[in-house]
Amino acid sequence: MENDVTSIFLTDENGEEIEFDVVTKLDIEDKEYVIVVPSDGEEDEAVALRIDQDENGEDILVSIEDEDEFAMVAEAYELIFSEEDLS
Repeated sequence: MENDVTSIFLTDENGEEIEFDVVTKLDIEDKEYVIVVPSDGEEDEAVALRIDQDENGEDILVSIEDEDEFAMVAEAYELIFSEEDLS
């Protein structure tokens, strides 16, 4: 995924497209992740997604199902933003 992407559209369980703002992209242990928040501001929770590739080599976003993997991404996210707050 390009580093200059500022927003993405994701399809919810009802088939509706929702715009999300990209907060940051993380590279952890040879995998890429993206942290997004809804653009409409209805939710103030960030969503972490892993960037995988489909059979055609195209980037796809995948929910993180593994608790340990999610904890690792959440820790990296919190570390980055706690360091920015100190600057």
